[in-house]
Amino acid sequence: MKIGFFDSGIGGITVLYQALKILPKEDYLYYADTLHVPYGEKTHDEVRGFVHEAVDFLASQNTKAIVIACNTATSAAINDLRQKHSMPIIGIEPAVKPAIENSLRKNRRVLVLATNLTLKEQKYIALTSQLDNHHIVDNLALPGLVKFAEQFEFSESLVLPYLESQLSAFDLEQYGTVVLGCTHFPFYKDMFRKLLPPHVDIIDGSSGTCGNLKRILTENHRLEDGSGKIEFYQSGTKVEDQQTLNQYMGLFERLRSFDI
Repeated sequence: MKIGFFDSGIGGITVLYQALKILPKEDYLYYADTLHVPYGEKTHDEVRGFVHEAVDFLASQNTKAIVIACNTATSAAINDLRQKHSMPIIGIEPAVKPAIENSLRKNRRVLVLATNLTLKEQKYIALTSQLDNHHIVDNLALPGLVKFAEQFEFSESLVLPYLESQLSAFDLEQYGTVVLGCTHFPFYKDMFRKLLPPHVDIIDGSSGTCGNLKRILTENHRLEDGSGKIEFYQSGTKVEDQQTLNQYMGLFERLRSFDI
């Protein structure tokens, strides 16, 4: 049986990349909702509907677990999905807790980068309210970065000026940790590293999500000896053309080049 991975677009590949590191013998089905990307600028109800449609499809494809590899989708729909489906549904959320712990040790602040909808969702607001007792967490939405990623645009000449402009309102020396709270953002970790002071750590939630996936499969005796095969779907249609498949596989090479 396969493990299903879902994202609004290509961002979830940054999470799948981590899963392949710790579960290389599983087989995977990756679903990108390319008809509706980006999610971060849509309403809660719209996103919730898209996510339910996608997960219903994945559940019909002989999957034994589904990873919602999208912070926005997790915020909007994870509770409903777990009530609806009996299989494990694993979500992802901005790594606020480890970021706060890390920055408190440095006596510095935390900057969470995410989509507009993730930052507005009650799930994220409740998370930060519970954890940010020292009021050190700041937020910044970067919708343009999702659009760059979905266009497979990784040119520093285009992306760096956007990031510099968006980050210019913050005194980056005050920060100890930057959280990449959208799964599209780790594609640009090399560029963030160039813009942030050396003392700033960059973290995201993918390792924790994949660790949780492995733990659940192990506890349920559902680990399998597969081949690491990945099937790609775009909004319910299997990707067959080689050009698109090459684009997807090229994303793994990009991540491998700076080993997120």
